[in-house]
Amino acid sequence: MKHAATSGTLPGRTLAIGDVHGCSTALEKLLDAVGPVRGDVLIFLGDYVGKGPDSAGVLDRLVALSADHQVVPLLGNQEELMLAALRRPARLAQWPAASRDSTLRSYGDDLANVPEAHTKFLEACRRFHETDSHIFVHAGVDADRPMSRQRGLTLRWKRFDPRQRPHQSGKVVVCGHAAQKTGQPTFIGHAVCIDTYCWGGGWLTCLDVGTGHLWQASETGRLRSAWLEDLERVPTEPVAQGVGHTSTQPTVTTDSRGIPDESVRRMKALRLSEGAS
Repeated sequence: MKHAATSGTLPGRTLAIGDVHGCSTALEKLLDAVGPVRGDVLIFLGDYVGKGPDSAGVLDRLVALSADHQVVPLLGNQEELMLAALRRPARLAQWPAASRDSTLRSYGDDLANVPEAHTKFLEACRRFHETDSHIFVHAGVDADRPMSRQRGLTLRWKRFDPRQRPHQSGKVVVCGHAAQKTGQPTFIGHAVCIDTYCWGGGWLTCLDVGTGHLWQASETGRLRSAWLEDLERVPTEPVAQGVGHTSTQPTVTTDSRGIPDESVRRMKALRLSEGAS
């Protein structure tokens, strides 16, 4: 599997792809539209599985893509839960039913059918990716911590907040995880969320971070494109870390880091199960 370096200046285009969530048709349409070539780096922001109809097909495509392209796969919360279940099937109970069941159906309702290549791909997923100008992460960052000291809960479970403060590095944060149900990325200048709700009837988004060119594909086969600078920038105001939520998200309670309480509870249960017989 060819994975790109984790930092530094990258040749070609740097392309970030949002949450795929089992939408293999949208993924194929998007890749056809973007036309990745040698020298491009494709950064997948995580949540390849769950909710959509073809998680297994998505991982098949990503494994194949990694063989002849520079692919940087990030670990999403769905992959974290899937890996936990693969390592210990009793942990399936910690995976929310909608994501778990849709993923299992794509493997014939049996985790034993998950190919070794898929497991290795998931195990190779990274916590984050950083370049000279951007930070790529599945969910979010703690603005006051260097990337080397970010917590896993923050990287994979924190909800995007349009009022969040810039990261201390001054780099632009590119993330997914929080579905933007308008179907458009949410851009606040120092951060952009490109999870555009593909599995729920929205779009799968690819962002060329160098030019701001956006491509989008739907699971029904539609295509469209735009430019990041043409999107209406969401008004922001500084707030304490972890306060507030995206307007497109259901109201949830969070801890002081902006991580949903339910996510904290789920991860604590997973850690406890590691010590169970």
